[in-house]
Amino acid sequence: MGFNGGKKPKRPTRGGFVAALDVGSTKVCCLIARVEDAGAVRVVGVGHQLAAGVRAGTIIDMEAAETSIGAAVHAAEQMAGETIHDVLVNISGGYPTSHAFNAEVSVPGQEVTDSDVRRALAHARALQVGADQQLIHAIPVGFAVDGNRGIRDPRGMYADRLGVQVHVITASAGAMRNLQTCVARCHLDIESMVVSPYASGLACLVEDEMELGVACIDMGGGTTTISVFFEGQMVWTDCIPVGGSHVTNDIARGLTTAVVHAERMKTLYGSAMASAADEREMIDVPQVGEEERGQTNQVPKSLLVRIIQPRLEEIFELVRSRLEQSGFGKLAGRRVVLTGGASQLPGTRELAQLILDKQVRMGRPTRIAGLPEANGGPAFSTAAGLLIHSVRHPTELPVAGHEAVSASGLWGRVGLWLRENL
Repeated sequence: MGFNGGKKPKRPTRGGFVAALDVGSTKVCCLIARVEDAGAVRVVGVGHQLAAGVRAGTIIDMEAAETSIGAAVHAAEQMAGETIHDVLVNISGGYPTSHAFNAEVSVPGQEVTDSDVRRALAHARALQVGADQQLIHAIPVGFAVDGNRGIRDPRGMYADRLGVQVHVITASAGAMRNLQTCVARCHLDIESMVVSPYASGLACLVEDEMELGVACIDMGGGTTTISVFFEGQMVWTDCIPVGGSHVTNDIARGLTTAVVHAERMKTLYGSAMASAADEREMIDVPQVGEEERGQTNQVPKSLLVRIIQPRLEEIFELVRSRLEQSGFGKLAGRRVVLTGGASQLPGTRELAQLILDKQVRMGRPTRIAGLPEANGGPAFSTAAGLLIHSVRHPTELPVAGHEAVSASGLWGRVGLWLRENL
C-alpha cells in the first residue's frame, strides 16, 4: 500500500499530476489535476459515478464499492489522457473524532530551542486512544510562551514555560482498512488520507475566514460533516450520519413512490422553506409498483416541502448541538459556510441561518482551476479540497498508514517531524 509511513509527503512537481478520490455515500468522484506554478493545480480529468456499497461514508459491500471506484477513476483517466497510480482519499466514515491536547514544559528563562519544543511535544503523552482507532491527522495548532497563546514558532523567544496544542483526528481502524483494501483492489496506492470536512474547508474557505474563525458544514448524501477553523488551522471536526439521501428516503416513504422518483422530485420541486404558492402548484407522483400502468397521484408542492423541512431542521439542530457541546462554536464566531450536494435545495441557507443563528454563506470550490461548470458546484468541494491538500501541505505531523495509535508510534513520528521541519 502506498502510504508514506512517516516520511515527508512527496511534493508534486510542476507539470506533474495529482489525483483525488472522493468516496461518498451517493457518488464516487475522481479528479486528476496538473500541478502549475506556486502550488496551484488545474483539473484535466473528471470522473464520477453513482456510489454503490457505501452507507454513511462507510463501505458495506466491497465488490460494489470497488466497481464504482474503478469506473470513476477510469473515466477521469480517459478525459485526462493519463494513467494514475497514487490517489489522495477522503474519510467520511468510521466516525472521525477530534482530540485536542496541551502540554507544558519549563524553560528556565532561556531562549527556546529545538530540544525544548521536542520536550513539550513529548510531554503530551497523556493522550489515550483506543486500540481500534487509527491516526489520520496530527496538527500542531499553536504554541504558548508563558501563557501567551497563538504563537506560530516559539524558537528564539525567551520564556519560563513553553506550551504546545496539538489537534489529533482518529477514526475506526476497521472502516479505514476496508477503504484501503477497496482502493488497493483497483490497483491504486493511497498517497494520503484526509478527513472530508478538512478537505471541504480547504476548498471553500478564504484565508481571512480561516484566521478569524469559521465553521464549514458539508452536507453530503449519507453524512453531514463539520469543521471549525481558527487562526489558520482546523481545530475541531465532527461527523453526523444524516444527509441528503435521508431526505430522499423520507419523500419516497411519505409519498409512497420509488426512490428514483423521490430524488427527481426533490431536485426539481424541493425546497427547505415553504412559500405561499406551494399550495397551488401540483406535482405528479408515480406510485411505487404501479409505474407500468402509469398511475400517478397529484399532490400539492406544500406536502413535499412539509416532508423535506423537518429532516433538514433535524440536521441543523444536530450541527448546532454538536458545536455547542464541543465548545468550539465560540471560536467559529457568527460565520458558517455551507457546502456539499445536499445544501443546494432552495431555502437551505435561510433555514440554516434561522436554526444556527449565524451568518451563513454558500461555499463552492473557488481555489481550483479547470473544474467544468457542471462539476464546480458544492457537491465537488471535498474532491477539490483533496487536490489543494496535496499541493498546499498544511503543517502536520507525518502519519504512518498501517498502525493503530500508540504512544510510542505517535511520539516517534512527532520526533521525526521535528527533526525534519524545525
